[in-house]
This record gives sequence, C-alpha cells and structure tokens, in this order.
Amino acid sequence: MVSNTYLLKLAKDYGCPAYVYDLNTITKKFKILLKTLPASCKIFYAAKALTNPTILNHVRSLGCNLDASSIYEVHHALKAGFLAEQIIYTSNGIHFDEIKDAIAAGVFVNIDSLSNLEKFGKYFGSTKPLGIRLRPNILDGGNLKISTGHGRSKFGIPIEQLDQILYLKEKYQLKILALHNHTGSELKLKSFSLTAALFLKLLKHFDDVKYIDFGGGFKVPYSPTDMAFSIPNLAKLILEFQEKLFKKYKKKYEFWFEPGKYLVAESGFLLAKINVIKYNPEQTIIGLNTGFNHLIRPMFYQAYHPIFPLKKRLGKSQNYTIVGNLCETDTFAENRLLSPLKENDIVAFGNAGAYGYEMGSRYNSRPYPIQIAVHNKKSWIISKEGT
Repeated sequence: MVSNTYLLKLAKDYGCPAYVYDLNTITKKFKILLKTLPASCKIFYAAKALTNPTILNHVRSLGCNLDASSIYEVHHALKAGFLAEQIIYTSNGIHFDEIKDAIAAGVFVNIDSLSNLEKFGKYFGSTKPLGIRLRPNILDGGNLKISTGHGRSKFGIPIEQLDQILYLKEKYQLKILALHNHTGSELKLKSFSLTAALFLKLLKHFDDVKYIDFGGGFKVPYSPTDMAFSIPNLAKLILEFQEKLFKKYKKKYEFWFEPGKYLVAESGFLLAKINVIKYNPEQTIIGLNTGFNHLIRPMFYQAYHPIFPLKKRLGKSQNYTIVGNLCETDTFAENRLLSPLKENDIVAFGNAGAYGYEMGSRYNSRPYPIQIAVHNKKSWIISKEGT
C-alpha cells in the first residue's frame, strides 16, 4: 500500500483531483485467489470495475482472464493483449448485433434473455457454443441497486422459464457449455450455497455443460465495521460442491468467478484539494475540488469511503461534512471525525479503485481527474484529459 507521504508527493507532482492505483495491491489480491481457491477454479477480472488499459495490461500480466459486460470492454481487452479465448462476455439487455460481434471476435458469450437465446439459435444453431445466464431468485448484495439475482431483477433468464430454455435448446440443438449466475455485489457465502444447490438440480438438463459460473461480488471492507468476504471459507464450499457434483454426475466441472471490486477497489485512491471551509453554526463543511461526477458511489449507493488528510495536524479532531463542488447536493460524508483541516490541504478517498473513475462523467466536468499508476515506487500518468 502506498504511503500518505507518497500520495501527497503525487498530488504535488501531478495535481488533483487524481485517481491513483497501486498495482502491487492488485497483484496481492490476485495471488490470494490463486493460492486459496481450488485448482478447478478459473478467475476472470470483471473489467466493468475499471477498464483503464494499464490496469487491464497489469491484470493480464498476472495470468488472469477477463469478464466483459459490453462489446466495448471486449475490444478494450483485445487491445490490452488478452486472447479471445481468455475473455467471456455476459450480455444484459443488448441488441443481438453486439452478441454477433462478440462471437465474431472469438469470445465466449453468456446469453441472458429468451429473446436473444432464440435469435442465437436461429443465427448460429449448433455451430457456436454458448452459456446461459440464469436468474436464481436469490436476494443478496450490499444494496438493492447492486442485487442482481432476486425475483424482480432484470438480469438473467428466470429459472421459472427453464422449460422454454430447454425447448429452444432442443429446437436449435444449442451447445450450452456454461451455466452462469450472479446474485449481487457484496454477496454472502449463503447465496453461494443456495446457487450451488440450484445448479446441482439443473445440471441434469444440460449434458454439455463444462463450466459453472458464479459471477463475482466478493466484498471488500469499506467502513471500519465491515467484514471482508472470506475466500478460505468459499474454497471449502467449492470443494464440498465439487464432491456432490461428482457423486451425482460422475463428472468434473470447472468453476468460473468474476471478481472486479475485490481485485481493484483497495488499490485505488481519489486525491482532492480543499477549496473552501465553511464554519456554519450546525456543521463545518469541507468543500473539495471534486464532486459526484468523479465519485458517485456515496450519492448513488450511500456507500462509505474512508476519507483522510494526507498531512495530519496536531490538535483535537473534529467532525466535518465533506462535499463536492457541483451545483447539486453531492455530500461524500457527514460527521466524519478527522484531524484539523485547512484550505488547500489534500485529502484522499480510500477504496476508490472500483466503480470510481469508471462511473464518472468524464467529458462534462473540470478539472478532469487524471489517473496515475504506481508500481514499485515508480509513478506515471495512465490517462489523458477527458479519457
């Protein structure tokens, strides 16, 4: 993890607002997965968390595969050096042309609607393998907006429509190699067990399946009271599930996981300067030179991010309300206890590597947040203005 002193140096060297990513942290997180999960598991980085080409290149260099959720992420991954066979593409409510483009690129595709499943059958028949994304009707995730497997979710084909899936499978002789599911971000181990039990029942209908895809959603701690997702406990459940599968089907399956936030969130910091301090009667307001156009998670999900000054001053800590500079209510935190602050101080948001810059309105805001990579005490800019 980069030190506060080094982050402060980066702010002075490059200016801010700026996103900083510590590549060593990404390496560490990936190695934890490799060491802990069984050999039957294959890891695909969920590129939607952060698609910067330098990050993609680094993830690829570690030996990780890639999960894309749009055709643009597929193209970014190919440009970053990923081979087509290292990429899976899980569609969500997109036009069938995008699926055809992904197939043309040589990428494995998961289909998430009966409509596109029928189009796939008519266009490709049995000539191209595919996966099916199912909606298991399991509610999980840290926030309803990031819960994707419940009964009203737009994601996946509802399990109630299994008969229709099987009808299309038979009609077009579809070669379904993967069953996919993702119940939500910040999932609990219980949802893995529930999904595993569902797959155990469903696999009798899918003789060709080789891959079972559980998606991602491994929680990382944001607030001081948060507990991290237990990778060792997940590994135990995987081994138990593997045994049940072999006992029932006499077949070994490969398990796919698609972590995004888990790999990159803790690598990232958003650095911002204090423009103004308002000593109002009810609260002291810290106004930064950034806004929710650069980091929307606190406003969108009520998400907690650690915020800390890069230079601590002596004196009694006090509560601050930390806000952005937009003509909107862009409050990052209320009543956050910090050491004394002054105008022009630099503060850092922690755990900003996932869904931070990636979700920002990059083209309609100034100053643009630059992006900086740090690796073994070297740093360099990895984005141009507005890109």
